[in-house]
Amino acid sequence: MTKSRLTKKIDDRNASITAAVTAPTPQLLECHGVGPDTAATLLITAGDNPQRLGSEAGFAALCGVSPVEASSGKTQRRRRNRGGDRQANAALYRIALSRLRWDHRTRDDLDRRIAEGTTPREAIRCLIGRVFLPRSACSGSCSSVGVRGGWPRCRAARRPV
Repeated sequence: MTKSRLTKKIDDRNASITAAVTAPTPQLLECHGVGPDTAATLLITAGDNPQRLGSEAGFAALCGVSPVEASSGKTQRRRRNRGGDRQANAALYRIALSRLRWDHRTRDDLDRRIAEGTTPREAIRCLIGRVFLPRSACSGSCSSVGVRGGWPRCRAARRPV
């Protein structure tokens, strides 16, 4: 196959993915850092019946971005969730990195967290939860993937300064 034929096939596939994503959630692709592939991954994770997810916290657990309690004795901390849909987790990570690069508010939030004593890895983990699509998606609600409720703030353990 020639390069032009392959390019045409790729463009056709991208157009069909964009049309499939835009039909149920037209505002999803308008969000900063969200492309057709990422939006499709998150819609697949939400499934055919997004009403089964009672809140954004439920969707976060499904994606594996919710913190998991790992406290012991006097030490209180949370670790990252190793469960959930890894492809959705990777999609949210790509969105967070894209927003870190192009959105000054996200970058300011990361800098603030690091200044508070959070490690860079923990700060990015918090951003993945905070830069979650429906909460910051253009409308401010969860309707973009059919989820209701509020997103819990990241509760990553902060080191004393």
